Amino acid sequence: MKHLFIVNPTAGGSDKTDEVRARVVSAFAQRPDEEVEIYVTKAPLDATEKIRAEAADGKELRVYACGGDGTFNECAAGVLGHANAAVCPFPTGTGNDFCRMFGAEKDLFRDLDALLEGRVHPIDAIDCNGRCSVNICSAGIDARIGTNVHKYTDLPLVGGAAGYVVSAAVEMFRGISQPMRIRSGDYAGDGDFTLVCVCNGRFYGGGFNPSLDARPDDGELDIFIARKVNLLQFASLIGKYASGHAAELTKLVTHLRAQEITIEFDGENVINLDGEAYFTDRAVMRLLPGAVNLIVPKGMRFFD
Repeated sequence: MKHLFIVNPTAGGSDKTDEVRARVVSAFAQRPDEEVEIYVTKAPLDATEKIRAEAADGKELRVYACGGDGTFNECAAGVLGHANAAVCPFPTGTGNDFCRMFGAEKDLFRDLDALLEGRVHPIDAIDCNGRCSVNICSAGIDARIGTNVHKYTDLPLVGGAAGYVVSAAVEMFRGISQPMRIRSGDYAGDGDFTLVCVCNGRFYGGGFNPSLDARPDDGELDIFIARKVNLLQFASLIGKYASGHAAELTKLVTHLRAQEITIEFDGENVINLDGEAYFTDRAVMRLLPGAVNLIVPKGMRFFD
């Protein structure tokens, strides 16, 4: 078995390579016969290509994504379809929304000994036009806000959470809703929509929790489709949506459980894939059951 630590040196705003290296050296001092490599990424999607190359020989491979949700996304895409490879987050980033789903057990992903002694459990993934997501895909105002926030966080007197406030204000001024054509099973919607959220996990956007009970191993996607709203309705919607109660707003939100959804736009639009931006005018999102092997830390009961 080979243990591959993928380190994103830009995650969390500071380079954690030395910190990760020290923890790995300490942990593997008691495992002298096990193969280990620390790989520092050099560019976007570099991690995916590295993992695919390593997994191609069929040898058992365990991958530890040292970064945030974007790093975990790239690593999961790398192990996708490789039965001999498994992956887990080893958080050093800021968001870590995938881990939030595990509640009080989420910090077990920071326990390297628990990870090294963990078991493998298959989880579902989402294919979006050939791109991979293991947590949440979304389109609409939330994806626009998250994508454009970087334009404001570097401005004088603006940063962190304030950047999101500014981005939200700008996007609401541009228009809360936009035209979409949505198809999923028997559902068909044509008109203006505020957002579409496709959940394999539960949290995204730094803590928004649209689904209280989505599971990444249940063979279903939790889908929330928010219709056109005005500013007052949006204020009501966003509070419920962030706390997992959007489905209660039946006049504004349609809640589906399905395995596929297609969203078409009038022009190119941004899709949020686990916090990463992807641009298209037509997104086909479909479930890939059990497509990613997750390393479950020793002691975690979530999947029991």
